[in-house]
Amino acid sequence: MVSNPDFESSPAVRDVHRVLVLGGGSAALLAALTLKRLRPSLEVTLVKGPAEELPDEGTSPVIPAHLFETLGVAKDAFYRGAQPTWKYGTRFLWGPREDFLTDFEFQYDQQFQGLPKANGYYATQDCSNLSQASALMARDLAFLTGPLGKPVIKGRFGFHLEHDHFLPCLERLAVDAGVEMPEACFERAECADGEITALILQGGESLEADLFVDASGAASELLGKALGEPFTPFAGSLRCDRAVIGSWSRTDEPIHPYTTIETMDHGWAWQVEHESTIRRGYVYGSDFVSDEEALAEFRAKNPGLGEDTRLVKFRSGRYQRSWVGNVVAIGDASGFVEPLACTALTQVVHASRWLVESLRITGSRPDATMRATFNRVMGAAWDEIRDLLAFHYKFNTRRATPFWEQCREKTTLGSHESFYRLFSEVGPSPALLAQVIPARPHNHGVEAFLELLVGMQVHYDRRHLGAPEEFEAFNRQRERISNAVKGGITVRQALDAIRKGGWQWS
Repeated sequence: MVSNPDFESSPAVRDVHRVLVLGGGSAALLAALTLKRLRPSLEVTLVKGPAEELPDEGTSPVIPAHLFETLGVAKDAFYRGAQPTWKYGTRFLWGPREDFLTDFEFQYDQQFQGLPKANGYYATQDCSNLSQASALMARDLAFLTGPLGKPVIKGRFGFHLEHDHFLPCLERLAVDAGVEMPEACFERAECADGEITALILQGGESLEADLFVDASGAASELLGKALGEPFTPFAGSLRCDRAVIGSWSRTDEPIHPYTTIETMDHGWAWQVEHESTIRRGYVYGSDFVSDEEALAEFRAKNPGLGEDTRLVKFRSGRYQRSWVGNVVAIGDASGFVEPLACTALTQVVHASRWLVESLRITGSRPDATMRATFNRVMGAAWDEIRDLLAFHYKFNTRRATPFWEQCREKTTLGSHESFYRLFSEVGPSPALLAQVIPARPHNHGVEAFLELLVGMQVHYDRRHLGAPEEFEAFNRQRERISNAVKGGITVRQALDAIRKGGWQWS
C-alpha cells in the first residue's frame, strides 16, 4: 500500500483563529485582504517580507470580479488609488499569421447562429471580429458609449496595473478591512516537528499563529526554505529562465486595451500599457543566449528604452504540495511560471478563495483530507498553466532559431497531450475537446487552448469544406460585430470620463 505523506505528517486538527501572512507584494496583500473580508472573525496579520515579482503584469477578468463583486471593494476608491488601464486580451505576434488576438470572451467556444460548425472551423484564414472584445481591441477602443456619450464600462476585461500604484492601494484596503501590519519586517522562521511555530521579526519580536500563509515570492521562506518541500521543475515544457525588463515614458502612443506578446529570437517579449508608462520585458533561455546578447536584442527592438533595465532570474515549476502542516503557500511561493499568459494574480485569487472555502467547509478546523484536497486542486491548476504555456511554445513557427527549433521538437504538452491529439484529428470542436480536458475543476478551459491552436493555424485532419453560403453567413456575423463597435471610445477617453465630476459607478 502506497502511503500518503500529507496524511502521515498531519498535525492534530486545530481551530484557526489567528493567521499570519508573510510577504511584501500583491500576493500577500490580496491573500490577507481576501481572508479578512471573507472570514471577518479571523485575526489576520501581514508581516512584510521578500517578494520577487515580475512587475506590472496584466490580469484576467478574475481580478476585477474578485475585487468588486466578491470582496465588495468600492470602484471609485480602487480606480482612484490603483490607476489601472483596461485590458481585453492579448495581441500575439506569434505563429504564421501577421498577428492574432485572444480575449476574455468566447471566440471559438461558440457557434454563430445558423451555422453547423463551431467558429474555429471557419476562421482558418481570417480570425478577426469574432467577439465584441476582439473587435474593440483591433480598433484600439475600450468601450461602447451609452446615453450622453458616456462610456459603458462593463464586459469581460482585466487590468494593466503598476505596482507603484496597485500595492499602496491594496495596502490601504487591507488596513481598512482590519488586517494588522507591524512595522518590523520578517527576519526568520522558527520550526518544530514539521511546522512553523513562530515568525521572528527584525528587532526580536516573535509572532505565533494557528495558520501561516507563505506569500513571500520565489524565496518561499516558509514552504520551501523552512519546511523543505520538494520542488518540481517544468523544464520539459518551459525553457526560459531569465528576463530583462525596462520601460519608457509614454508620449503620443495610443494606450492599447491589450497586452502585446511578440516572438523574439531566444524567447518572447511583452508590452504592458499604463497611462504614463510603457513597460517591456524580454523573457529568454540562458542556454541559448547570453545576458549581454539578450539585452542588445531587446534594445535593438526597443530603442526608446530607458537606462533602468534590470535582469531577473527565475525557475519555472511548483512545489509538490502547497499546504504542508500549518503553512499554506500562495503565489510565487507555491510555484512560478513566466507571465506569458498573465496568470499570476489569477492563481493568487484561486488559491486564496480555495483557502477561504477550506476554512468555511471545515468550520475553521482544516484536517488532512482538506489539505490533500487543496493540494490536488492547486497542483492541477499549476500543471494546467504549465501545459497552456507549452502550447504557446510547441506550435510557434514564426522563427527558425535554435531556441524555437528545440521548443517545437522537445516541448511536452503534459496532461494535455490527449487534448492536442484529438484536436489534430477532429479540429476545433469545443464540444468534443471539452471531454478530454484533464483538470477538474479547470481554470482556463477549451477556449484558452483553441484560441492558440486556431490563432497559430495548427494543422488538423478534418478540415471543414462547407458550402460557400456557410462562409458568407460567417463573414456577415463578423461584419455585424465589427460595425457594432464603430462608435466606441479609446482608453484615454474612458479614463478622462471617469475622472470628471459627476461620474457615478453603477
